[in-house]
Amino acid sequence: MFEHADSRQGFHPDWKTHIFNYGRSEVRSFLMSSAMFWLDKYHVDGLRVDAVASMLYLDYSRNPGEWIPNKFGGRENLEAIDFLRRFNLEAYGEHPDIQTFAEESTSYPMVSRPTHLGGLGFGLKWDMGWMHDTLTYFQQDPIHRQYHHNQLTFRMLYSFHENFVLPLSHDEVVHGKGSLIGKMPGDEWQKFANLRLLFAYMFAQPGKKLLFMGCEFGQVSEWSHDRSLDWDVLQYPVHRGLMNWVEQLNRVYRSESPLHWFDNDPRGFEWVDCNDAPGSIIALLRKGKDGENPVLIVCNFTPVPRLGYMVGVPTGGYWKEILNSDGLEYGGSGSGNMGGAEAFPEKTHGRPYSLRLTLPPLGALFLRKA
Repeated sequence: MFEHADSRQGFHPDWKTHIFNYGRSEVRSFLMSSAMFWLDKYHVDGLRVDAVASMLYLDYSRNPGEWIPNKFGGRENLEAIDFLRRFNLEAYGEHPDIQTFAEESTSYPMVSRPTHLGGLGFGLKWDMGWMHDTLTYFQQDPIHRQYHHNQLTFRMLYSFHENFVLPLSHDEVVHGKGSLIGKMPGDEWQKFANLRLLFAYMFAQPGKKLLFMGCEFGQVSEWSHDRSLDWDVLQYPVHRGLMNWVEQLNRVYRSESPLHWFDNDPRGFEWVDCNDAPGSIIALLRKGKDGENPVLIVCNFTPVPRLGYMVGVPTGGYWKEILNSDGLEYGGSGSGNMGGAEAFPEKTHGRPYSLRLTLPPLGALFLRKA
């Protein structure tokens, strides 16, 4: 009743599962009713559709001759595309305060754009490229990171094509992939410093944030649905410090509007310096509404402290250090700038003023003009 009779349309070679026939009214009704049930009866905050690319393309994971073109001779699954648009229209129409997410791994256009403009209507799309590039970069020994600097900066070439969410999800900590803290190089101190830096870099980037349970306190063992999270590790200062850091990142993300106001708009982002590959350092500005002071974020991806590092800023005056991932309360070494730094009138990075900063090892600084 629910699947195609022809295996070229109705059987998925990757997962060895049947594929819904989205052209049948009873299938669309069943799927739509299921989605609306979760929103209406269980009041979930949103719905994420897995592997959207496998729905969009008739030739997904298939060789020539193993798939049937659509009525126009193309590879798009027209019925599935129509269903996804109807699903988003209905979900947002009945529950305007929820969010729908698409895990879509290709460059299919306008996944998170309104249906009346030709989009699929999702609220947000997972930025799978950011996740892969970032985790690949962080798994490098810091001495080699200078040769992989583009993995930090590449996403800004496409980051405003969709409404992206940056996912560090369940997919990264299951099926033998280990835990997030286990992917970080170095000794225990460096592993936790790297993970705090990863989260800081994530919150500095445009786009919404997704963090899977257990990652916020550095669970060492791989996640399993058969047992509880390892809450007992919070008795150890390194794990407690990491959780304190995530708590403060969330607090500052909410309280400092430049970090979220233009999350999916190019007006909210500006590179200060993305070219210091030899030093493995990036500096950027997050900007909010007109007249607001921007937030400066500087990340040092090596375990070498940088003393007197010059960073260009748009205005003079005192820039307050609102976050420092190397703080003692987070398990860091306590290296920093004694609460902030005064900008002086010397041109750096094409800007009229400069800050002379101490960049902590494997650390991130968030500063804002006082």
